[in-house]
Amino acid sequence: MNFALTPTTEKRLLIVLLATFAVAAAIYSVLTPLFEMSDELWHYPMVKTLADGNGLPIQDPAHPGPWKQEGSQPPLYYYLAAAATTWIDTCDVGEVLRPNPHVDNGIITPDGNNNLVVHNYKREAWPWYGTVLAVHLARFLSVIFGMVAIYFTYRIGLEIFPQRRWLALAGAAVMAFTPMFAFISGAVNNDSLSVMLAAAALWIMMTIVRKGEDKVPTLRFSVALGITLGLAVLTKTSTLGLFGLAGISLAYAAWKSKRWQTLFVEGPLIIVLATVIAGWWYYRNIQLYGDPLGLSAFIAILGQRARPASLTQLWGERFGFMQSYWGLFGGVNIPMPDWVYTILNCLAVISVIGIILALALRLRHDGLSLSKWMPALLSLFWIAGVVLPLALSWARVTWSSQGRLVFAAISCISLWFTAGLSEPLPNRLAPIMAGSIVGGMAILTFLSPFVWIAPSYALPSPSVETDSGHSIDFKDKSSSHPLMRLLSYQVSPSATNPGREVVVKATWESLGQMDRDWSIFIHLEDSANFIAGQRDMYPGQGLIATSDIDPGFKWSDTYVIPISATAYAPENLSVRVGLYDYASCVTGCKRMQTEDGKDSVVLDTILLNPNTDANDTPNPVHFDFGGELALVGYKLDTRTVSAGNPFTVDLYWRGLAKMSQNYTVSIQLLGPETRIFAQKDSWPQDGELPTSTWIPNSLVEDSYTLTVNPDTPAGVYDLQVVVYSTDNDGTINKLQLVTQDNRLVDDFVLLTKLRVIP
Repeated sequence: MNFALTPTTEKRLLIVLLATFAVAAAIYSVLTPLFEMSDELWHYPMVKTLADGNGLPIQDPAHPGPWKQEGSQPPLYYYLAAAATTWIDTCDVGEVLRPNPHVDNGIITPDGNNNLVVHNYKREAWPWYGTVLAVHLARFLSVIFGMVAIYFTYRIGLEIFPQRRWLALAGAAVMAFTPMFAFISGAVNNDSLSVMLAAAALWIMMTIVRKGEDKVPTLRFSVALGITLGLAVLTKTSTLGLFGLAGISLAYAAWKSKRWQTLFVEGPLIIVLATVIAGWWYYRNIQLYGDPLGLSAFIAILGQRARPASLTQLWGERFGFMQSYWGLFGGVNIPMPDWVYTILNCLAVISVIGIILALALRLRHDGLSLSKWMPALLSLFWIAGVVLPLALSWARVTWSSQGRLVFAAISCISLWFTAGLSEPLPNRLAPIMAGSIVGGMAILTFLSPFVWIAPSYALPSPSVETDSGHSIDFKDKSSSHPLMRLLSYQVSPSATNPGREVVVKATWESLGQMDRDWSIFIHLEDSANFIAGQRDMYPGQGLIATSDIDPGFKWSDTYVIPISATAYAPENLSVRVGLYDYASCVTGCKRMQTEDGKDSVVLDTILLNPNTDANDTPNPVHFDFGGELALVGYKLDTRTVSAGNPFTVDLYWRGLAKMSQNYTVSIQLLGPETRIFAQKDSWPQDGELPTSTWIPNSLVEDSYTLTVNPDTPAGVYDLQVVVYSTDNDGTINKLQLVTQDNRLVDDFVLLTKLRVIP
């Protein structure tokens, strides 16, 4: 027996779904502080510059504006948000958009510092005005786009699953209650509009296919499709693939209806309409950048990988990809618990299996009848049209392996995800399964802003710590009175190893009103004054600007300082603390001073023991070069060398496989702008032990003597190790590093530092 909803019940449930989603997205919008939603920090300046009447920016990678790479995006969303907010005076933007210079953007840390901007929470609180009001209005506009996208997802579901209308409703609900979609739909971000227009275009195509089946004229739908496609590609270039699906839809409708004007008249009409709406933008890109998509400027500003990622590497990044599809909030640095992703990812795998079974059952039931397959094929083609270009092109070139970048197809993904989990089940169990999935994801979506997002931006509670008698005062050189006091601190552990962490818990007190935003630094310095670990952040785990702190306020911070995996050991590390003005570092960082004139204070000393391995290798490390050989240890004969003098580096290698290639090892002393001041390239052991002769798993000791250039300025330099092979034509092929989770990353290792003296 098929589960069925009455038309009235179905309509009511759809209204309830849309209203519930609006509430959820609005909660994300209100609870997430300004500019802490994905790329909102750069999307909003685009909105503001248009609202101020300044026109579209011309991208200059050497001098990117406050919109950064988003200035290369098609502008429709920004124009709409600007139109909605142009009446608001936003000259106060500098008061609320204050970038956090130390933010761990895209990095999940144990000690916070994940806020993209520094917030004045009183300024951002209700009642909203100025820039705060403009941002929230733009966010609510995105919520509306998200609601419309869910509606069209429901309509698409009716076309794909006409016999199971409840599945269309459930699939739309899964989309609505995907936490990341609700999050993005509450942000100043063009994704919500592009998702809406992609879903609308796909539904129109399916309608054209159905009208073609019924031999009904499709002209008005083709006009609507041309307009929708033009608006879509004026919003985001990821929707360009819709034109291919439009061609398939029109060709099919023309074939079924025997009305070839559908293809040869309406097809060109669609292109003309879309070109009139969006063509100017792509022509502008050609004129400005010689590239219709403007990707050259976009990538130059965004940054790209050292070399294109392989499919193996992208597969190694799959967990982060799925995290950012389900829900990785803030600057992609506020996660849900791992168990949440594990459950959702397992459901995704089960769903893929279920989709294969469902398609097999449909094939058995419907045969190869295109009339019954076309809506499903269009939806599957669209998923492939979004995912494959991302995997085969964009994510390979840039560090943008993020699941939310496939949201242009989230309508179809959500529908098929739901179908894969429910369609293979008996008729009476399928709706129960779908309802359970929807219910679980709805709970997750409503919990996320309260349980994980809001606490990440909560200010520290005032501390009741009193002066221990060993407090340390800091003051600005221009001030006669102390401004900051370190009341107490704890450092742990007392001994550790390279690659691990040191935790410093400190309680601070503001002693006076400050006109600068001071940063706190914790350095782990060895006996050669090299920094083995460092943590810099604003107070309150990065959330507070010192210019906002009232005198007398006390708070506690916890700093988790990672020690470099290549830190030289054994050593005694000094735990040094101080404050500096980050804004002054263009000309030389201005530091606070203690009462006795020092610009930092040593809190404690930690013993850094070397890691150990079975062979007692000096300074054990593990850097896997391309799965061929691993650098497992190193040793220096000195850590300070005079310009013009030699120094020796001993490297310890282990072959990981039988190698047919003879690799060259390059040791380089790098200065500013990666300029090389000393270099030695050779096969191991001065060519006496080429890698093709290595026995897998055997330890190889390899020594290199380099001479520092006589004109090398005094300073601290990085010691870099590169492994490469050379083709017959002289082409150099560097081996990339392979991480423990099989990701390919850099093609070099910064091993340690060396001090050069005159």
